[in-house]
Amino acid sequence: MLPAARKALANLPKRDQARVDEHILSLADNPRPRGAIPLKGTSRSLWRIRVGDYRILYRIEDDRLIVIVIDVGNRRDVYRGL
Repeated sequence: MLPAARKALANLPKRDQARVDEHILSLADNPRPRGAIPLKGTSRSLWRIRVGDYRILYRIEDDRLIVIVIDVGNRRDVYRGL
């Protein structure tokens, strides 16, 4: 997880932190869960999953078996700056 994503997760309300963290950890087993959508119009190949009003943006590196969480945030703010 990138430092910015870790900080964004820490800034969420405690109740929501647990839900979002659970989904992030599940990406290790299945990086393309049901409901995961590849983002269009970005220079990087990013994916997103939805957890209530929050979005988890991440990149999958299949050749190295790595999932990198780019950002976590409210749906109205998380896509800014991509």
